[in-house]
Amino acid sequence: MKDILEEIIACKRQEVAALKETITAQELLSRCNLDAPNISMKASLAASSTGIIAEFKRRSPSKGWIKEDGDASLVPSSYEQAGASALSILTDSPFFGGSTADILTARPMVSLPILRKDFIIDEYQLFGAKAIGANAVLLIAACLSTEEANTLAAKAHELKLEVLLEIHQEDELDHLNPHIDLVGVNNRNLGTFHTDVEQSFRLAERLPKEIVKVSESGISHPETIQALRQAGFRGFLIGETFMKTANPGLTLKKWINRLT
Repeated sequence: MKDILEEIIACKRQEVAALKETITAQELLSRCNLDAPNISMKASLAASSTGIIAEFKRRSPSKGWIKEDGDASLVPSSYEQAGASALSILTDSPFFGGSTADILTARPMVSLPILRKDFIIDEYQLFGAKAIGANAVLLIAACLSTEEANTLAAKAHELKLEVLLEIHQEDELDHLNPHIDLVGVNNRNLGTFHTDVEQSFRLAERLPKEIVKVSESGISHPETIQALRQAGFRGFLIGETFMKTANPGLTLKKWINRLT
């Protein structure tokens, strides 16, 4: 498969520019409740015996539609009822079939921390994440310079948003900075979409011992979570494995029953 990350980022720059024409950053910021206490994904994962970040995801560039009729008013709340530790909600539309409206829909229905999963390249998107009720944002090292990652993570903290830094290879560890709350290893290469969960095991010892570690993508068996916990991970972001089933919440519940 061709390297698609460059195409996604080019599309995202156009999307953000168009949004700025619709509503200014200052107007968006005015919609943010900066006084409200944040729900901590970091604390939720650290305290959990399973650490599953259940993802609401309708499609992917590599697999196409996974659940085109996925309902944000039903699936996230079913994840919470099943015992998820946190939620991840895709808000990219062209490539993943998501929308910021999905978080707006889910937020009043759940008490779990919500990660806005998108390709964040501009602080404008951080204002948007706060305004819709997200508690954490994803920063992808492959999309950002080290300076951009530091600036965006610092701004996220000003907005009381936690930051999950996603890396795929060891040389991206230079994107770590004091404003990062969690580090995720994406087992899926964002260029080729090849997935190998061994990537998490390979990088586990390279990650700072004190930081909460998250393994992302390619986790298709509960036993893999047990092995990853032994390697030091406390968060496990899983989407397609649940979303491709008829009842994602029930599938998650079966996983948790096997883990506890």
